[in-house]
Amino acid sequence: MVILIKVVQFLLSLLILIVLHELGHFSMAKLFGVRVDKFYVFFNPGFSLWKKKIGKTVYGLGWLPLGGYVKIGGMVDESMDHEQLKRPAAPDDFRVKPAWQRLLIMSGGVLVNLLLAWVIYSALLFTHGMKYIATDDITYGIAADSLGTEIGFRSGDRVLYVNGRSYADYNEMLSEMLLEPDAVVTVSRQDSLVNVPIQREYLETLLSGVPPFTVRMPMVVAGVVPGSAAEVAGFQVGDSLVALGGKRAMFFDEFRDFVRSRVGDTVSVVVARAGSFDTLRVGVPGSGTVGVQADADFSRFFSVRTRTFGLLQSIGMGASMGFERVVGYCKSLKMLFIPEAKAHKSLGGFISIAKMFPGEWDWAFFWNFTAFLSIILAVMNFLPIPGLDGGHVMFLLYEVVTGRKPSERFLTVAIMFGMALLLILVLYANLNDVFKLFH
Repeated sequence: MVILIKVVQFLLSLLILIVLHELGHFSMAKLFGVRVDKFYVFFNPGFSLWKKKIGKTVYGLGWLPLGGYVKIGGMVDESMDHEQLKRPAAPDDFRVKPAWQRLLIMSGGVLVNLLLAWVIYSALLFTHGMKYIATDDITYGIAADSLGTEIGFRSGDRVLYVNGRSYADYNEMLSEMLLEPDAVVTVSRQDSLVNVPIQREYLETLLSGVPPFTVRMPMVVAGVVPGSAAEVAGFQVGDSLVALGGKRAMFFDEFRDFVRSRVGDTVSVVVARAGSFDTLRVGVPGSGTVGVQADADFSRFFSVRTRTFGLLQSIGMGASMGFERVVGYCKSLKMLFIPEAKAHKSLGGFISIAKMFPGEWDWAFFWNFTAFLSIILAVMNFLPIPGLDGGHVMFLLYEVVTGRKPSERFLTVAIMFGMALLLILVLYANLNDVFKLFH
């Protein structure tokens, strides 16, 4: 059932994005009196699930949910329909329209995607506000694991700046740190400021989803693995850590590191339970773990702030949020060109996207994620690759600047090359997904 809910959310989101993107091209074409021969939701190689001709346009539903398309009359596009170009130009042909009109027609889909993201973000901010964990509220600092320690972080550090900039939102700060190839993180450590540079050799691991640190939280037992050393020792749900080996301790990272360093030993752990202190003795097995599950609920230890917005404020903030998402996604694309990051390994296709939807229906998450996917679609479509909207825009800008149209033969070859490149990228990303399923 969980998988079905994820798939339905993904397909609904994809349907909304495709229809509105193609409607952007369609409406611009109609605005300037350009004929639209086809309007298709999903691709239809071989056959269509449904189609109907209304006026000069065939509307249809394809069976392959990889995208959609509008076939604009009198245009060299991915359909490679050159017969139409051999006929005398009609007044409603794309090719006879001024370059600025053709430019707007080709930009229509991207503009609608950006507008959609703006509208969704504004609506969510107005109705739900903005929930976030304030960086200033992370009073215990961070818990650095082995990777974080190797980079230069220490448990207890309080992150102040990334590249000299402070962030009110902890998650925004973390994202900025991971998306900057040469980030310098300034932390407060024992009343001193320390700069921790993120060396490029760590980018691959960080981009794979392994964080260098987590938020440091007091250790409260949320679960005990049946049959584990912790159960034998007497740990109970709700126990709070007080001391380890006779020394005061309260954080889970302290407990984790202490246990790992004493494999084969029996250690003393003091916990607070129901208003009193209990001393437990636990034998540490060879795995270095004893079977304690710590409470990882942020809201138990830190307040989750909510910032509310009026109507006009939400519209302005929605635009700002959309712009920040565009910049952030462009930064993530930049990682593909940094050899040390090996970002191609983290490329994902439709399976990766579908897995990001929750297993339970959450409309706020659905619309928030749909807005982000709309931004991804806009940015990807605007890349200057022949076959994408950005490729057509690139050739139209060349025409505007030089006053010369690229030849039909050149456009055909360029689009064929671009489509081959896109096909390879789509196949690679989706095969990456399949590979990850089995590893």
